[in-house]
Amino acid sequence: MNEFSAGGVIVKDKKLLIVKVKNLSGKIAWTFPKGHIEKSETIENAALREVSEETGYNCEIIKPLGKTQYNFRHKNKFISKKVVWFLMSPLKKIGIHDHEILTTRWVKINEAKRYLKYPLDKKLLEKVFQFHNFTILKK
Repeated sequence: MNEFSAGGVIVKDKKLLIVKVKNLSGKIAWTFPKGHIEKSETIENAALREVSEETGYNCEIIKPLGKTQYNFRHKNKFISKKVVWFLMSPLKKIGIHDHEILTTRWVKINEAKRYLKYPLDKKLLEKVFQFHNFTILKK
């Protein structure tokens, strides 16, 4: 079974917004917000909607960050999941996160690695570092 999702890495003032979730195996983990793409929406709109639902922030897309892919088993089904990621900037706090999220937290970019447990999240973080350092050098 194939699943497709979209998500965002939200950056503001050298900090990242991460979400605390209970994953399918029941473990607690910090990660980036993401979710399924609805049939009628674009990948970008799905990412913006999921970020809004999971963090309570309306955001804008700065640039694409690429794709990740991983496999897992759930209810005796083998699932191949692809996620398209975007670097985002928050525009406005509009409410609280949805029930799937335990909590959210702003963390300094250089401290985010200690929170993130998934290897693919750490690879995304490296892309953010590269972009962040490039923009600092340009200024």
